[in-house]
Amino acid sequence: MQEDKEVKVEQVSVNDTEKKQDKAGMDASGARIAELETALADVNDKYLRAMAELENTRRRAAIDMESRARTRAMAVAEKILPVSDAVDAALKHTPNDEGIKSLASALKSAFAEIGVVRMDVMGKPLDPTRHNAIQVVDAPNNAQSGTIIEELQPGYMFGDNVLRTAMVVVAK
Repeated sequence: MQEDKEVKVEQVSVNDTEKKQDKAGMDASGARIAELETALADVNDKYLRAMAELENTRRRAAIDMESRARTRAMAVAEKILPVSDAVDAALKHTPNDEGIKSLASALKSAFAEIGVVRMDVMGKPLDPTRHNAIQVVDAPNNAQSGTIIEELQPGYMFGDNVLRTAMVVVAK
């Protein structure tokens, strides 16, 4: 009977050793898989962050380019405003001159194309962000106090920005 016990012990000990080796191999490969999965997740996270940063950089560059183009257009428009004022003065002096009318029309079209719009100020309440009150006079019969009754120099807008404030006379 002792032999059976020894055989059983030997069989059990051999099986136990094989199971331990398989389990150790499984534990080592499982640990390696977990390690590789963690490394893959880290690389994937770095990739996603790099792509997001690249997209943000592209977006900022596009916004900066648009801002610079807008600033340049505003600077050019500001330089042309005195020419427009001179054409308007010439048109008031000789309203029937076809050449001056044509030049005024071309300037108006060019301004409209780039987004420069002349402000409509007559009869409107004074807005210090858009109007520069040069003179205050007694209100005529039909004008309310604080409204614009005369435009001395036109004001212009470039989109939502004031390119030049209008010089006006205000009723008191």
